[in-house]
Amino acid sequence: MGGAAAPEDLTLDLVLVRHASTAWSRSHRHTGRTDLPLDEAGRGEARSLARRLAGLEPARVLVSPLRRARETCELAGFGERAEVLDDLAEWDYGEYEGRRASEVRAERDGWDLFRDGCPGGEALADVAVRAERVLAVIGHGSGGPPVLVFSHGHLLRVLAACFLGWPPATGRQLLLDAGALGLLGTERGVRVLRSWNVDRLA
Repeated sequence: MGGAAAPEDLTLDLVLVRHASTAWSRSHRHTGRTDLPLDEAGRGEARSLARRLAGLEPARVLVSPLRRARETCELAGFGERAEVLDDLAEWDYGEYEGRRASEVRAERDGWDLFRDGCPGGEALADVAVRAERVLAVIGHGSGGPPVLVFSHGHLLRVLAACFLGWPPATGRQLLLDAGALGLLGTERGVRVLRSWNVDRLA
């Protein structure tokens, strides 16, 4: 986003927040539906979001039903306004829940989450359907205040790709760290990636 003023026809439509860190995210274990709390460092990261999101007056605040996202939202100061949306839950990793990608690939050479999905869990197409439903609930491109979304790494990567009109698999290229932000907007009617994997609004 830089220091220059944004063009008048450039809007900020979505502010996406990946939940802060947990014991499993810190150790790179796939955390889908296991309902872990934030760890101590994660709680500090979440509290820092109150400062990092200072001045934001969102039209709505949406949050995943999972504890780590709800705690992040609450500690960031938006808990009282939050609406829980089940479709914002993380990718269901099925049999790969709690496992590192390296462990899965040791058994299944060349495995790729975005291409191959998870046995007993979701495929990319399933996650993309949920992401499109979230976008339908939100609406976007109105030029009004942005919607603030607290969710999970892989779900938000797919959501951003769908918002931008890209193939859902493009989400694999949108790395999003724990506690980081993704900013999506519209310029002259075209959906744009304003900023990604950043620690503040500007």
